[in-house]
Amino acid sequence: MCMKNVFRILAVNPGSTSTKIALFENETEIFRETLRHSAEELTSFRDVQSQLDFRFDIVDRALQRRALNPAELDVFVGRGGGLLPLEGGVYRVTELLAAHAARGMSGQHPAQLAAQICKRLADRYGKPAFVVNPPDTDEFEDISRVTGLRGVYRESHVHALNQKETALRFCAARGLKYDEINLIICHLGGGISVTAHKKGRMTDSNDIIRGSGPLTPTRAGDLHYSAVIELAFSGEYTKEALTDKLSRLGGLTDHFGTSDAHAVYERAENGDKYAALVFDAMIYQCAKYAGAMAAALRGDVCAIILTGGLAREEYFTQKMKEYIGWIAEVAVIPGEFELEALASGALRVMRGEESAREYTGTPVWQGLFGGTEG
Repeated sequence: MCMKNVFRILAVNPGSTSTKIALFENETEIFRETLRHSAEELTSFRDVQSQLDFRFDIVDRALQRRALNPAELDVFVGRGGGLLPLEGGVYRVTELLAAHAARGMSGQHPAQLAAQICKRLADRYGKPAFVVNPPDTDEFEDISRVTGLRGVYRESHVHALNQKETALRFCAARGLKYDEINLIICHLGGGISVTAHKKGRMTDSNDIIRGSGPLTPTRAGDLHYSAVIELAFSGEYTKEALTDKLSRLGGLTDHFGTSDAHAVYERAENGDKYAALVFDAMIYQCAKYAGAMAAALRGDVCAIILTGGLAREEYFTQKMKEYIGWIAEVAVIPGEFELEALASGALRVMRGEESAREYTGTPVWQGLFGGTEG
């Protein structure tokens, strides 16, 4: 795409409780910053999309504090999200992609803000903008999609960016090939996804957008549907308010008024029995999902990888090992590598090593048997 030797890349990654940014010069990280948002700040917004100006202004002010002129950057890259199912890869942020992100075509998630933040900066300064392996990356097998209601199917919404990057790093360190082995990767953060990686493809997982899986710092996780029906028809909630309660203000936030998992763990350590029970329940539910993914892989699991912010909690990882260590080696790769993965994807395109894909708005999965299941 360009013959420059050094590309300056700004990566933007909005999450449930923070917006992370980083500046890279090629592969070298110049700085990174986590711009944290409290649950109290976020409750003032009716939905994720209404946070756009708030999050953009925070990013803009962070760049100003560092005396960084965005006009001197070469490319803006974000996590992506809110899109229809698509193949993995690097996508140029077009008007259509940004519009679909704004509408949250796959449901409301903070990741949908990344493309829009990057596009505002790109349009303002005349630079390209990309997203890389968004949560809407869909590699599910048909058998993992079927539910007990005809016409209602499970869809792929996982932490694709960090999961793919973590898998590649694990394989590089072990001299393995990602497309030749099976892994279970547990992304443990404000949202949690536990995913079966079958020879390089994410074939099954819980849904971080439409709602399934373990309770998390911000999400309710699995609930019996009769309870959801009762809440929906109780008259206490609008559709938007109930969606927020389940997907943004649930989990630890609903139990304790905070999404800070470490703070809840400290309460447990200080003798709060209820905090101890709920925190242990979160771990227990993560372990159950890992066991389910092991069954999906027929027990052929090279390793189970724990990653994300909660993987820094030794208590959390030790309890997970006690539950699932009999399945396979449990490797702990704490933190997340999403910013590095974003920069790497943008760099490949800028160097001409990979072609940017065009988002068509046509989902890669359109129903069983190509939509002809009747």
